[in-house]
Amino acid sequence: MSGDGFRQFVLKVHSRCNLACTYCYIYTGPDQSWRERPVRVGDDVVRRTAARIGEHVAAHRIRAVRVDLHGGEPLLTGPGPVVGYADAVRDAVPAGTVVTATVQTNGTLLTPGALDRLADAGIHIGLSLDGGTAALNARRVDHAGRSSWAAAQRAALLLAGRRPDAYAGILCTVDPATDPAEVYRTLCGLGPPSLDFLLPHLHWGSRPPGRHRPAPAPYGEWLAAVFDLWWDDPGQARPRVRLFSEIVALLLGGASRTDAIGLSPITAVVVETDGTLERVDSLKAAFEGAPVTGLDVFRHSFDEALRHPRIAALRAGLDALGDVCRSCPVVRVCGGGTYAHRYAPPTGHFRHPSVHCADLEHIIRHAARRIGEQLSVSSTSLV
Repeated sequence: MSGDGFRQFVLKVHSRCNLACTYCYIYTGPDQSWRERPVRVGDDVVRRTAARIGEHVAAHRIRAVRVDLHGGEPLLTGPGPVVGYADAVRDAVPAGTVVTATVQTNGTLLTPGALDRLADAGIHIGLSLDGGTAALNARRVDHAGRSSWAAAQRAALLLAGRRPDAYAGILCTVDPATDPAEVYRTLCGLGPPSLDFLLPHLHWGSRPPGRHRPAPAPYGEWLAAVFDLWWDDPGQARPRVRLFSEIVALLLGGASRTDAIGLSPITAVVVETDGTLERVDSLKAAFEGAPVTGLDVFRHSFDEALRHPRIAALRAGLDALGDVCRSCPVVRVCGGGTYAHRYAPPTGHFRHPSVHCADLEHIIRHAARRIGEQLSVSSTSLV
């Protein structure tokens, strides 16, 4: 057996968070299952999960996997349990399998000692920020309403200056009310090797603003402005922007490696702190129980999860899309967008165009024009 297994394992280390970001889809969204989870992952879950990953990797002869250590805020446990979970997986997979481990954190608890412990264990650190200033991070506050910026900025500068080898990059959720140039340039000022701009996890029951003239694609226009800054930057030190790199690759005939764009199957599965196996976290924004599979690492293998109808739906590519998407000229680049963004409460299914459809088409066509200019060919040959 080979080829079709999971390549990414999102392992929850802690189910709570020390911040109360105003737009958080996990803690303020319709799925409140986090309340029922153990606060911390138990040793029994760590051991069983690692063993299950090992057997899955061996069965599918997978040579490289990603392990993403998440929360909540995973560093609420301190670095020890994070390192322990990654080590358990590395010990369980067959010899020669490459395990790339990353912890995604808000940065507020990243001390020099914690950074060194994580980096020495071969764990990369990704930060979640809204921009490179206090004002841009006004929505990222603690439970008392206090700004998290000072601690987050300290973490970014610590990574860039002390252990750049462990700096995975910055995730940033797009807010069209912000100045795209200011967001991009201030984030670049924090020295990340990569940036990833995420469209907010909304659907047709939580439709984003600005869907009427004069701004039918506010997120797409915001992204296009950043794309130009990135595309026109001659500097060798400019960060890789994953969304843009994926769009460019797809326009030039490549494949995607993210569920936000393209038709490649989702290869990720989530293991919660109690060992339950779930679909991708973005589905928590859709409705209560949307990520649920009914499986867990104690009673079920990852192969059983792979065959589960709800996970198979995430891996169906073009077949998972409705007629509107399937007939769209940019579908092989867009891929329908993030699965959760296609949900519409009146129908209860995910075969609608993305709620960000206009935004995705705008940024894709904009990127195609810029590539066409550089290649001196008509951009219409790309999309």
